[in-house]
Amino acid sequence: MKASDYIVQFFIDKGITDAFGYPGGSVTNLMDSFHRREKEISAHVVYHEQAAAFAACAYAETSGHPGIAYATGGPGATNLITGIGHAFYESIPVIFLTGNVNTYEAKKDRRLRQKAFQESDIISIVRPLTKFCAYVEKAENLRYYLEKAYDIAMEGRKGPVLLDLPMDVQRGQIEAETMEGYEPDVCQPSGGRAAFAEKLKKSLLSAKSPCLILGNGAKSSCSRELIGKAVENLGLPYVTSMIAFDVLPASPYYYGFLGAYGMRGANFVAAKSDLIIAVGSRMDIRQVGAIRENFAKEAKIIRVDIDAEELKYKVHEEEDSFCILAKDALEVMARLDMEKDYSHWLSVCREIREKLVGYDDRIPNEYIGAISRIVPEDTVITTDVGQNQVWVAQSFSVKKGQKVLFSGGMGAMGHALPAAIGAYYGSGGKHSLCICGDGGLQMNIQELQFLAREKIPVKIIVINNNALGMIRHFQEMYFDNCYYQTNPSGGFTSPDFCRVAEAYGLAHTVLNSPDEVGQCSELLSGEFPALIEIRIFEDTYVLPKLEFGKPNQDQWPILDRELYDYLAALE
Repeated sequence: MKASDYIVQFFIDKGITDAFGYPGGSVTNLMDSFHRREKEISAHVVYHEQAAAFAACAYAETSGHPGIAYATGGPGATNLITGIGHAFYESIPVIFLTGNVNTYEAKKDRRLRQKAFQESDIISIVRPLTKFCAYVEKAENLRYYLEKAYDIAMEGRKGPVLLDLPMDVQRGQIEAETMEGYEPDVCQPSGGRAAFAEKLKKSLLSAKSPCLILGNGAKSSCSRELIGKAVENLGLPYVTSMIAFDVLPASPYYYGFLGAYGMRGANFVAAKSDLIIAVGSRMDIRQVGAIRENFAKEAKIIRVDIDAEELKYKVHEEEDSFCILAKDALEVMARLDMEKDYSHWLSVCREIREKLVGYDDRIPNEYIGAISRIVPEDTVITTDVGQNQVWVAQSFSVKKGQKVLFSGGMGAMGHALPAAIGAYYGSGGKHSLCICGDGGLQMNIQELQFLAREKIPVKIIVINNNALGMIRHFQEMYFDNCYYQTNPSGGFTSPDFCRVAEAYGLAHTVLNSPDEVGQCSELLSGEFPALIEIRIFEDTYVLPKLEFGKPNQDQWPILDRELYDYLAALE
């Protein structure tokens, strides 16, 4: 059996239906093997390797299977790196495959920069951004490396792996049934679930104002049904990280996402809590602030995370931590016999929310809210990083079956469009909605040709404020309004996106007011790709925003002091 045929068969046997890549000389054997099995697995040709990586990530996030992305050696391999980092920081299982020169051409231990054309040591480059990576020097080792890569990508805190495949290895002949397999280490249960259950019940009984924080670890590894049961059973207010704001569709117990760009209500609820239960949340600087001990100063903190290293990065010096699965923690919460009524605390939280409704809303928030009302159920939403991302988290009302995919830790512009493509295939053909800014769309704008070619129902909302809005805001705050490189006066410009869409043969329209969003219902629901450009004729801001050193709940622009003091005094 040809080695590259074995690789493709391995993925088919695992239930993987789609892969993403870009042609190149050192992956032609792999490409040919995908072609031979195209009725069982589709290898989608994108127009940049970075797009292949983002698409594979979104496929994994929506399908439950690892994503697959492949690229040729040299520049093809290095073009994957941003997507590999995205998968690493977001804990997404993706198997990356890179081609490389024949083993007999490789420089190996020679102290040469390069021996063969497009030769690169991709393993040394990506090692810090992968859970596992390996150079496969012999075709007969393929079974071992594929099984190991798959297992490591999917176990524990999931993440990316990479196999570097020389050309002669890909075309080598193997005896599939005689190859050595991989035997993973079997981890014994630690008993942490029982200890967590005991600590949780004891802490809840003594608490007056407890709060649940749900992070991406809960969102990515637990069903909405389980999360909903846990929230309902505990009857506690919950807040989220920004990435996990869509962990449940509308819930009366939800008070927003917290942190530097978080919602004032969420930050007030956390600040007033005497018990924080955080599940699958890294509790990083953007969530808790630069001065970590100031976060929820009076609260006892219980943290659950599958990654022990995250638990070592403490918020309070004295906190209880449990290295267990988010699923285990939420199952405990869903079954816990609650013996305490928190109705008064919930009434305080509701008053905070009511007093702050719409306090920071601006025109972009109105657009996002209006769009969310007409986007069909079961749509997958993707964003880039920047203002568009925060506006979505603030104002998009998630419906049943909808899921939002962010680039959180990596924070990559150019993520939204290829991720929407991968999400379409990973979700079994659900509509995808890409929401991006004029800067982010231009990062991977070439993938409009993918939509034109395949005619899949990916919808693009490009919010065109004619600026790199978040950086422009930094320049306004800290650099005396010097908008160098961020708006037209500083050298940054954008094209007429509708004319670009027309060149690609895509349906398109322009909106100049939130009142016009209702006119886009057909474009957003039709079985075809479309681009909607939102033109904003004013400087845009993400509000509220935390200034360095201040407590999370005291964000800029400064809340009216009478209202701030009133909310702070609520008990």
